[in-house]
Amino acid sequence: MRSRIHPQSQPVVFRDRAADVAFLTRSTAHSSRTIKWEDGNTYPLIDVEISSASHPFYTGTSRVMDTAGRVERFERRYGRAASAQH
Repeated sequence: MRSRIHPQSQPVVFRDRAADVAFLTRSTAHSSRTIKWEDGNTYPLIDVEISSASHPFYTGTSRVMDTAGRVERFERRYGRAASAQH
């Protein structure tokens, strides 16, 4: 491998604000904010909106939308006559 072409990776803490969970991992991302981790060291901190701790797919709280119910609601609201005119 050629030297000095790859970005430097470093330990970084990613904090999921929605689930109040933090993960320590290696990343090339940089941040001016820091946090003191459980091991006593200080690491850069990056806040994220969603992670596996709060995403509905991973937590098992995802809902399956009833597409037939959505169509029926649309037809009740706007009527079938509106769609027949076009």
